[in-house]
Amino acid sequence: MEKSIKIAAENRKARHDYHIHETYEAGLVLTGTEVKSLRAGKANLKDSYARIDNGELMLHNMHISPYDQGNRFNHEPLRTRKLLMHRIEINKLIGKTQEKGYTLVPLKLYFTRGRAKVELALATGKKTYDKRQDLAERDAKREIDRAFRDRQKM
Repeated sequence: MEKSIKIAAENRKARHDYHIHETYEAGLVLTGTEVKSLRAGKANLKDSYARIDNGELMLHNMHISPYDQGNRFNHEPLRTRKLLMHRIEINKLIGKTQEKGYTLVPLKLYFTRGRAKVELALATGKKTYDKRQDLAERDAKREIDRAFRDRQKM
């Protein structure tokens, strides 16, 4: 049985700003108008992060635009949303995030079998020189690939 995955939002800047160590999948507690806005692709993960508050995993600063056909019961765009994970996984994350420099960053938001999921990454921040080094490596790899392709054409 094949899983159908529809990506609603992606945080591309996270891979540039952070070293990704581990990834986790978490469910998301949403209201009806939030789900409709997500299905329309109106979400932004740019400055969002996850934190453990009182033993619960919470997603902060994720922006979901208000639903266009929503009425006065429309949702708050930047509200804190609860994430659903097993207690054992949350306890493991509590231990890891208390270590120096680790943070939880959402990488993408998607739907699997009709359920909204978030891919969380346990990450550490990159320094400026790390970012420059990654860009240089990517450019070098692109040049090497281009040279191989040009050589294949001859």
